[in-house]
Amino acid sequence: MTPRHLFAALLLATLLFCPRLHAAVDSVPTTWRLLDYIAVDYREAVRDGAVVNQVEYQEMQEFSATAAAAIKALPPTPDSAPLNQGAVALQQAIRAKSAPEEIATRARAVAALLIKAYPIPLMPTSAPQYARGQTLYAQQCASCHGATGAGNGPAAAGLDPPPIDFTDRARADERSIFALYQVIDQGLQGTSMPSFASLPAEDRWALATYVGALAYPESEAEAGRELLEKNDALRARLDFKSYVDTTPATLATELQSAQKAAAIVAYVRRHPEATRTRDAESALAVSHELLRQAMVAYRGGQLKQAKDLALSAYLDGFEPVEPLLAARDAPLMAKIEEAMAGVRAGIGANVDADTLQTQVDRLDDLYAEAGQVLAQGETSAVASFAAAFTILLREGLEALLIVVAIIALLRKAGRREMLPWVHGGWLSALGAGAVTWGLATWVVSISGASRELTEGFGSLLAAIVLIWVGIWMHGKSHAENWQRYVRDKLGHALSKTSGVFLLGLIFVVVYREVFETILFYVAIWNQGSKSSVIAGGVAGSLVLMVIGWLMMRYSRRLPISQFFRYSSVLMAVLAVVLMGKAVSALQEAGYLPITWINGGPRVELLGIYPTMEGIAAQVGIALVLVVGFVWSNRSAGALKASDGTR
Repeated sequence: MTPRHLFAALLLATLLFCPRLHAAVDSVPTTWRLLDYIAVDYREAVRDGAVVNQVEYQEMQEFSATAAAAIKALPPTPDSAPLNQGAVALQQAIRAKSAPEEIATRARAVAALLIKAYPIPLMPTSAPQYARGQTLYAQQCASCHGATGAGNGPAAAGLDPPPIDFTDRARADERSIFALYQVIDQGLQGTSMPSFASLPAEDRWALATYVGALAYPESEAEAGRELLEKNDALRARLDFKSYVDTTPATLATELQSAQKAAAIVAYVRRHPEATRTRDAESALAVSHELLRQAMVAYRGGQLKQAKDLALSAYLDGFEPVEPLLAARDAPLMAKIEEAMAGVRAGIGANVDADTLQTQVDRLDDLYAEAGQVLAQGETSAVASFAAAFTILLREGLEALLIVVAIIALLRKAGRREMLPWVHGGWLSALGAGAVTWGLATWVVSISGASRELTEGFGSLLAAIVLIWVGIWMHGKSHAENWQRYVRDKLGHALSKTSGVFLLGLIFVVVYREVFETILFYVAIWNQGSKSSVIAGGVAGSLVLMVIGWLMMRYSRRLPISQFFRYSSVLMAVLAVVLMGKAVSALQEAGYLPITWINGGPRVELLGIYPTMEGIAAQVGIALVLVVGFVWSNRSAGALKASDGTR
């Protein structure tokens, strides 16, 4: 049995022998791959209207019938009728021994309509890294497929079927990056090709990009670059979406030149970032398309899929450009963020489809506004300075308040030997921030989910710690209690593990703010005057230093009881603020549900967002703090009374 026969047989078995699998949306990827197989391998069965391989031809007939049956069994959508008609027409064309080019076109058309009607993820969140794919290929694939991809690696001997030859131009012409990603993601059961689903999605896309370039020599890439640079219309046509899902054969047909198509493919598959020269516009287009797919799924009764697509529309579409839009038009950014949360909340509440469509249409109007704002080109020097200044001041103030309070506490306790742990915490957070800046700018793209989870869990951890710190400080706001604590416990406690605790607390608090600041700075760095961004950052840093100095100077003059009383209130407020931000970030990452409050308050500085969950969490934390403060007061009173009886 040839590799193609085994591959197709496995696809057929997947559809036939899993009970009712073909009636579920989960069969869509397998059906898509079966159509892709027909588009690529029909040429081995029929040439010039005659059957050249009877076994292959019979398989083509059987597989097209299986795909048609699987499509017919899918839940109905508005695209079901043309989809079924296309599948039947493909069967008829195969029975008529039509030309391979016609069959490939028909199979691709059915596959494209299948994805439209039953969406599955098509797009990576950022331009794949060709160099990363090359490294992964050497580590994971070269032993079987060979160093050049010709299928002749040292481990290929004795494999049945043998590894695919990635340098076969005829086969490569029919493979899109998405098709290669599908195989890398799912593997081929019964062959030596495993699933690489355990790799991060970015790595799988990088592998698909590298493998997809092996049949197109690097020597042709320069000609491809020149073709794109000299043709604005062609460059506009080859956007990021086209890069992912267009086959070289389709491109050759459009250009009416296989040579030009091969040169362009050789270039863009080695430099996929060239297709994302208009990142902001592309990101909004991705978000728009994912929302459209979410509505299709929602109208088809596929609620989970609709929810996942709507979440992806935010994380993979809008979120990457959110920092830049926030720097240019913060109110518009807030409107879009609220509208997207409203769409996800509507899906969760199973609202009427027409009502949900109205919300999506409103988002489209907001996207149009955002596109105009983002298309304005470079930000002015004044705007760049203002954005850099306000971002740093806003994000840095929370961390500064906590760090200064801890330093003041240690100085009042006479425990200056613990200060290196505090300084080590914020310095290591700044160092980690510098690494993050480098990664976010030159190495990888930080996904929306990674950003929200980092912010969410960082804020949650900091809020929980600050609840304890606030209650503890309030309990020591009575001078007698503080003297007793210093005498009986503080020396012992700070001599053991408190140093590591302080370092960890300061690191989490500071890095959370540094991480947020970096993402905003990366967004505005290439969009305006770099010198103005630097000047804004320096000015913001100086203002923070002045605020910190004033706080330290004032705290030294405060009596110990007042210092702890004021500090406990500060910690309590920051705990409530961070809890609100934590809930919001985890909601945006899809980890918490959203119950939107129309017209509700939104004060980002205080972590207040118009959702029931966020406000409830903040109210709950406030109640915990009130109870803790009352309890600490009663405990202090009891201790004072007991001292008076001695």
